[in-house]
Amino acid sequence: MYYTLFYTTVEDYIERRAPYREEHLKIAKAASENGTLVMAGALADPPDGALLVFKGDTPETAEEFARNDPYVKNGIITNWYVRPWNVVIGNE
Repeated sequence: MYYTLFYTTVEDYIERRAPYREEHLKIAKAASENGTLVMAGALADPPDGALLVFKGDTPETAEEFARNDPYVKNGIITNWYVRPWNVVIGNE
């Protein structure tokens, strides 16, 4: 099963993320390497959010990622939520 983690960012997200970016990317890379994070990236035009796709049996992995993300902990993310995603095409 896939789970999408949706982030809503602060208005000046690009500038404010700089001090936390290295740690954020570190935990994202670790999740990717262990196979739970499938893909992730910031939304553009406007840069007001991000989308991360996780694979697992429950939404807990995505929720735990958000709770430990320095962007969330430091107020760069104003809102987040996880939803199950039923992939029809492309889920090899």
